[in-house]
Amino acid sequence: MGQPEPTHAASGGRIGGGSFRAPSMPRGGNGGYGGSYRGGYGGYRGGGIGFPFILPIFGFGGGLFGFLILMSIAGVITNSIRGSNAPITENSDRRLRERVAGPVTMVQLQIGLLASAKAIQTDLRELASSADTNNANGLQRVLQETTLSLLRQPNLWAYVNVETGEVPFNTSESTFNRLSITERSKLNAEITTNVSGKLYSGNTYEINSGEASEINEYIAVTLLIASRRRLSLREATTSEELTTSLQTLGSVAATDLIALEVIWQPEGLGEALSSEELVTKYPNLKHL
Repeated sequence: MGQPEPTHAASGGRIGGGSFRAPSMPRGGNGGYGGSYRGGYGGYRGGGIGFPFILPIFGFGGGLFGFLILMSIAGVITNSIRGSNAPITENSDRRLRERVAGPVTMVQLQIGLLASAKAIQTDLRELASSADTNNANGLQRVLQETTLSLLRQPNLWAYVNVETGEVPFNTSESTFNRLSITERSKLNAEITTNVSGKLYSGNTYEINSGEASEINEYIAVTLLIASRRRLSLREATTSEELTTSLQTLGSVAATDLIALEVIWQPEGLGEALSSEELVTKYPNLKHL
């Protein structure tokens, strides 16, 4: 018996960007915000209390996503205890802006599709080559086109995981970054990327793996979203519920979208995730 060949199905692609910069304080009687969008995740470096905070809403799961949000809330409580007796300083205005900003909704949606859904990889690759990820309108287009691409192939959906929660504004950036790092660590290479206006396209090398099985091989797509608007997504256990979730995400306005990442694997031509790899890398997926 020969030794089994090592897997090469860990390459992937990534599209994303965003800004966690707090909006300016309302001025005079106009009631408007003076905040502006800036590309990249480093637009805001918050501190302080940032109350009020809201516990995770319906759909909050027991996996890594839930753990990170709980750790985020614990950090806010710790900061509030440390700073409860602090004198009023120039940081007071910053903390007030954080309260104005309000909580941030975090969404993690993961879909496992049958490997015959090659059009998904093609759509995301083409989107990465043309999207402007350095502004909110461009990111909203990425979100809309991604959800549309997924909605067009419901017969190829096999697994899904939807988790939603709310975190204080001043911990939202670190929470989002941790979620992103966790998902990116599942890839051994990022072949196609378009993040905050920086585009990279490597060789989508071809692996001679034969014809993909429609039953035992898969493509995984992850959406990470930070939104100013509260998004109440139900835990998707049916195709109808997943359709509703995707339609809700696709309708998020550019003014509400703080940050977005779309991560998919595999990206190399001829690659596919085996059922064992899918379950190992995405343990919270549930069969539709």
